[in-house]
Amino acid sequence: MSDNTLPDRLSVDPSSPFHNAELLQSGVGIRFNGVEKTNVEEYCVSEGWVRVSLGKTVDRRGKPLTQLLKGKVEPFLKPEG
Repeated sequence: MSDNTLPDRLSVDPSSPFHNAELLQSGVGIRFNGVEKTNVEEYCVSEGWVRVSLGKTVDRRGKPLTQLLKGKVEPFLKPEG
C-alpha cells in the first residue's frame, strides 16, 4: 500500500461516511503544517483541514469536542513494527 491509496478524507468516528476501519487498523499518520499530529479525529486533504480533539473533553453524546484547523495536510502510512 502506498500513500497514493490513502483517501482524500478519513474519519475515526464509526458513524461517519468517511470512516474506514481497515485502513485505520493499518496505521495512518497525519502531518499538519509539517508537524505530526496524534489527536486528529478527521482530515480532508483537498480542503486543507484537520479536526483535532481537545483533550479528554466530550460533548453530551460522549463524542470528543473538536477544533477545526486549516493548513497543509499530509496523510501517511505508519511503518509496521
